[in-house]
Amino acid sequence: MKWLADSKRLAVQTLNRPQTALDIFIADSDSGQASHLIREIDDGWVSVHDDLYFLDDGERFVWRSERDGYSHLYMFDMQGKLLHPITKGEWALRQSGGARGMSQAVSYIDESTASIYFTSLRKASTERQLYRIGFDGDDLQRVSAADGFHSIRFAANGEYYLDLSSAIDRPSTLVAHSTDSDQARTIAEVGRDIPERFDFQNWELLTVNARDGYEMPAMMLKPRYFDVEKRYPSIIYVYGGPSAPTVRNAWQSGTRGYYNQLLADSGVIVFFVDNRSAAGKSKIDANTIVKQLYGEVELNDLLDGVAWLKSQPYIDTDRVGIWGWSGGGTMTLQSMTSSSEFVAGAAVAPVTDWRYYDTIYTERYMKRPQDNEEGYDATSHAKRAADLHGRLLLVHGTYDDNVHPQNSWAFSDELIEAGITFDMMIYPMRKHGISDDAAQRHIFTTMFEFWQRNLGLGD
Repeated sequence: MKWLADSKRLAVQTLNRPQTALDIFIADSDSGQASHLIREIDDGWVSVHDDLYFLDDGERFVWRSERDGYSHLYMFDMQGKLLHPITKGEWALRQSGGARGMSQAVSYIDESTASIYFTSLRKASTERQLYRIGFDGDDLQRVSAADGFHSIRFAANGEYYLDLSSAIDRPSTLVAHSTDSDQARTIAEVGRDIPERFDFQNWELLTVNARDGYEMPAMMLKPRYFDVEKRYPSIIYVYGGPSAPTVRNAWQSGTRGYYNQLLADSGVIVFFVDNRSAAGKSKIDANTIVKQLYGEVELNDLLDGVAWLKSQPYIDTDRVGIWGWSGGGTMTLQSMTSSSEFVAGAAVAPVTDWRYYDTIYTERYMKRPQDNEEGYDATSHAKRAADLHGRLLLVHGTYDDNVHPQNSWAFSDELIEAGITFDMMIYPMRKHGISDDAAQRHIFTTMFEFWQRNLGLGD
């Protein structure tokens, strides 16, 4: 819901159960009478967002839509008639910054100059850059200068904005910019000394082709003193969820970022690759997984990435592992039950059957179980547990209210029935993130020791 500028009318968005049709109504706050404004439809699902802006002239509004297969801005009149597209092309707007939990790609609308500031993937799908464009769709300009990932927050009056940015080779900086001039002031440089202080290795951004030629973003971290004549074990980190890329031209910070450096220092090549539905380039790509979430489409792309990795002369093809958290744990189980490419894998808080996950997320992609029984069965990794290849470490928190522990219980029970031994680590009273300091130290130590045993680190 969103108030119009007159504070007398309210815009209300409704979504049907399959999430394939979104309607916007204008409701009068006094009478309660509502009139239909527009309908957004999609064969897969309509992506819900917060980019709906009613202009002060009372005659037009701006709306973000994926109706042409890419996320773009459109201008409508107040009768719901499309006036014209504002942005267009084979690239997409993507949210960056803004309030927590809100999906806003529009950073600011300046009605005095009839221009819109927004963040998008126009430069590269692995980056977020700030752009400006006129209401009429003319004069598109890139505003942010540095390569990398930019999170933008504008002041309410639009006079300045904060830009928190980083790149794969540059820790975060927070800079205040004047909107109407070149004036800028650096407020903070976060962890500027960390790369040199800890002598971090540099990531490489890559592109790997899928079997049909689709260009998948990828990144690699090689060991210190890398020798192309040697053969190294490799660990692939995955997530794979719809429009949720892991490959970004952004600084790899936090526990997982440092953990990857630890692995590289231990002689491991760390590899990320985003399947097409995860890369977030377009709704066309995302819709390839309708009714088969974490199914054949994602698996084929991942295996194509693995094939490329194993074709490199410096990879020990007998020592390749995989791990992921949440959806990444799901994809780990998917790849280990549907292929024999991995000698070991660690699945943290995985969904093992979509019947166990929450309705609004699951049905967005899978629809109702009674309408897609075949799809639910095909993507049930618990049903394929007996086909597990490689050594598995299964991890879950007992208080996980996102991916409920029954997912791991179901998978582990099937392994027991099949007589397959495995490793399991349960974190009492921890939720989905297993996020307290003690548990974080423990889980990453546990995984490291798992890799030592099963990938022969240091051999």
